[in-house]
Amino acid sequence: MIIPARYNGPPGSGNGGWCAGVFAAASGLGGTVEVTLRQPPPLETPLTLDGGEVHDPDGRLIAQVRGVDEAPEVVPPVDVDTARAASAAYPGLVDHPFPGCFVCGPGRADGLRIFPGRLPDGRTAAPFTAPAEVDAATVWAALDCPGGWAVIDAGRPYVLGRIAAVLEGLPVPGDECVVTGVADGVWGRKAVVRTSLYAPDGRLLGRALAAWIALSEA
Repeated sequence: MIIPARYNGPPGSGNGGWCAGVFAAASGLGGTVEVTLRQPPPLETPLTLDGGEVHDPDGRLIAQVRGVDEAPEVVPPVDVDTARAASAAYPGLVDHPFPGCFVCGPGRADGLRIFPGRLPDGRTAAPFTAPAEVDAATVWAALDCPGGWAVIDAGRPYVLGRIAAVLEGLPVPGDECVVTGVADGVWGRKAVVRTSLYAPDGRLLGRALAAWIALSEA
């Protein structure tokens, strides 16, 4: 496995959701798959998966992959107009810790450009136009950042630590989908969030439960 440089999150490392999706697909596991990131996933580096562990060429443990029994609870959907209105107020357009992120970075014209804004009830929502090439990693990536933006504040960046996801289907290239996120709680530097991705007809395409870790405080 190699994570191409374009699928970055923070500078110099892979987007957590995208990488988790690659590792989950390589595992061959069905149902809900949980990926724990132990190191920032390196870019353009051969990685191996053996016995549920992902290692780099130096033997460093990058991630662990396992199946879990319980599927994440869904985050209720919103219509696409509501998602567009929320996205227009995406705080990352003004203050983004990683503006080059492939998934949610406003500095990436070639990225997924998922810009989750807050709804009045505290959830996040964003429209998501499926790219020309769609695979499982695309859905994992779409389920990543909208959860983080339920807790990210100015001067307090978070990164993905663990994500468990189950996919119900893939979006059709060009479809305008909707992704929603919610924070279940924050304990010190750890935040637990959930996300769900919906097709234009309202079908659930995927859902995830994730733990994010704050890097620093303001």
